[in-house]
Amino acid sequence: MEVPSELLYSENHEWVRVEGNRAVIGVTDFAQMEFGTIVFVELPEEGDELQAGEPFGSMESVKTVTEMYAPVSGKVVSVNRQLASNPGEINMSPYGQGWMIAVELSDGKELERLWDSDKYKQTYAQE
Repeated sequence: MEVPSELLYSENHEWVRVEGNRAVIGVTDFAQMEFGTIVFVELPEEGDELQAGEPFGSMESVKTVTEMYAPVSGKVVSVNRQLASNPGEINMSPYGQGWMIAVELSDGKELERLWDSDKYKQTYAQE
């Protein structure tokens, strides 16, 4: 299980890469391994407002359909449109080409609630 140390993590298996006042968001390597081959992704539109802890989209795999939860609040400023035609990028490169959305943060303090890589690994490595 890959868990890059420079990222932040939610307990719902989303990762966050902070870039100034923006947060790039995707799902973790652990999550994509648990879900199996991802065949469909539903993402918000640019301009949508997200609230931390609320669903922002869903993923469908050969095993299940699951909602994804916003780790931070803010306005969606970019969506990875490549995932519409190639959702498997999430499986192949969850921290790279498989990113999902970028959000302009509305409250940077929300980042303090997220986990560092050590806590994420300690919590999920044994599962």
